[in-house]
Order: sequence, then C-alpha cells, then structure tokens
Amino acid sequence: MPEGYDKVTAARYLHDADPHLRAHINAVGPCTLTPTPDTGPHTLFDRLASSILSQQLSVKAAATIAGRLRGRATSDAQLDPALVAALSDEELRACGISRPKVAALRDLADAVRGGRIPTLGELRDYDDDEVISSLTTVRGIGRWTVEMLLIFLLDRPDVFPVADVGVRRGFERVLGLDDKASPAMMLDHSAGWAPYRSVASWYLWRAVDQTGEAAPAPTSSS
Repeated sequence: MPEGYDKVTAARYLHDADPHLRAHINAVGPCTLTPTPDTGPHTLFDRLASSILSQQLSVKAAATIAGRLRGRATSDAQLDPALVAALSDEELRACGISRPKVAALRDLADAVRGGRIPTLGELRDYDDDEVISSLTTVRGIGRWTVEMLLIFLLDRPDVFPVADVGVRRGFERVLGLDDKASPAMMLDHSAGWAPYRSVASWYLWRAVDQTGEAAPAPTSSS
C-alpha cells in the first residue's frame, strides 16, 4: 500500500477538527515527525530486536546492552539475525540479556531467517492490521511494538497506540481530564482525528514532553 503522507496537511486537518488539539498545536508548532529510513537488509530485524532489548529497561541500560550485542552480531551496521542466532545462550547472557529476552531474540531470528514473518518489503503492501497480526506471532513482540514500527518506520498515517502511556497522559492533558482516560474513551474521541491519528499521537507525546515528565513505554505484553 502507498506510504508517506504530508505532515503539514495532517496537522492542519487536526487543527480544524478539534478545538482541544487546535490550542495545543498552536502552542507546539509544526509537526516534525520524521520516519527513520530503511538503511539496509536487516532493518526489520534490527528494529524489532532493539525493541525486545529495551523492554522494561531505562534508556541508558538498554543502550548499554544493545551496544554489547552489536559488538558481536552486526553486519551492514545493523544487527544480523544469522549472527545473533549463531551466538550461544551464554554469549547472549554475557551481553546482559535476560533469559526471556534471549528466547525472544532467538524466536525473532528464526522467524526472519525462516520466512515465518514477512520481509519489510512485503509489509509495505500490508494494511496496518495485517502488519500487526503478522509480527505479533513472534515471542516478545506485542501490539505496541508494532504500532511504533507502523508510525516510525512504515510511515502510516492513522495509528493510535492507546496502550502507550505517553499518548494516554498527553490525551488527558490536552483534553483537560481529571480522571484517567480509558482506551474506549480515547478511541471514541480519536475517531474525529482519523485519518491522521499518527500525527495526533505525536502531538500528544509533546504534551508530556512539555511537562518534563518521563512516560514509560508499555511492556512486551502490551
């Protein structure tokens, strides 16, 4: 399916669609959401493996562990599934990777090498739900992880990750809510933001950034 959409058009649409977002967009300014490029043959594996490694860890700890693994299993400047698969459990554990994450990395490497999940090129022709259902068959890959892939790699315009803590907190701030927003409430209200809920999510993240509050990402079960 076609990728890429105009962020200026999306922001203008959201600005006109919702008075709560309008005030927030005016305060934040232009959307600078820029998808990360497909940089080589292992982009999909690299992104998903990095997501597995970062689950339930601080940014600093995850970067340290990922750096150790990259020192052992990188080709073309990316994590290589064949090189990761060739490492023993002891070598992976020596990088600081927990046993559950070792099992998840092995399942991901097996899925990529064996064609159990689509290639990145094939995923570009899938709709959002098909991408989610395909990739969440891998151990340790949940819906939230794939939604981040849809927004930041596949550049899909209408992704709304209601399980993301930052999106929920931003939603509550922008709408001026005193109580916690439920996923059902968020989905219902966001219907008016379609088909540009990825950009709406970006603006909701900015609402949390402005407070200086760190919003943790969901765990692998999300």
